[in-house]
Amino acid sequence: MATRLVQINMKAHDDSALGRFWAEALGWAIDSEAPGVTNLTPVGFAYPDPSAVCIDLITRPEPKTVKNRVHVDLATTSAAHQAELVARLTELGATPADVGQGDVPWTVMADPEGNEFCVLEPRPVYQDTGPIAAVVVDCADPRAMARFWDEAMDWTLHEVTDDHAVMRSAKAVGPYLEFIRTPEPKTGWNRVHLDIRPYPGDDMAAEEARLRALGATDPGIDQSDLHWRVLADPEGNEFCLLTPR
Repeated sequence: MATRLVQINMKAHDDSALGRFWAEALGWAIDSEAPGVTNLTPVGFAYPDPSAVCIDLITRPEPKTVKNRVHVDLATTSAAHQAELVARLTELGATPADVGQGDVPWTVMADPEGNEFCVLEPRPVYQDTGPIAAVVVDCADPRAMARFWDEAMDWTLHEVTDDHAVMRSAKAVGPYLEFIRTPEPKTGWNRVHLDIRPYPGDDMAAEEARLRALGATDPGIDQSDLHWRVLADPEGNEFCLLTPR
């Protein structure tokens, strides 16, 4: 059994408006599976596929109060492309963000609801990822996170050090998943989290038990009316185990 990262879940005060921003930012299509939910996928995309990690935006009333522990890095192909993308995102409603990055070659921004993201300078490693270069997770111990997620998913672990760990789909397509050592502790429920999905024919209960044996925990919420399972990784980051598909 195995899972794979299929999407990120982002809470929003206005899922439709924030969905329009991200659809324009990425050049993706918009759909909605239910009221208060906006689904973003590449145009012509057959979900799920490792060539992209999709985005679900879910309406929630809680305010954003701290820096998100999960964010996306956007890829660029040249210095001119980076400047053009920053300008276009600014026109769409993004603003500069200061997360203590100092003088760096990438640009840190926030979407219209304050969710941080980065527009990277051109890097050869990200030239075939699509618009999202990486999904980045802040953590205290990249090695421990790599151990858990390497066993939880069938993605390939490319690099692990004391400061960062890097994974990508075993098919070598789509964005990377990166764990970056960050000194700030997790506080509160993550407004952005990972959604993973088993393969068709897999047993969801058995997969949940396997993840728990690897170190996943129960976040302590009522899940009686959910057809998916909410769990937390060894550092307490919530994630969803979706039904096999």
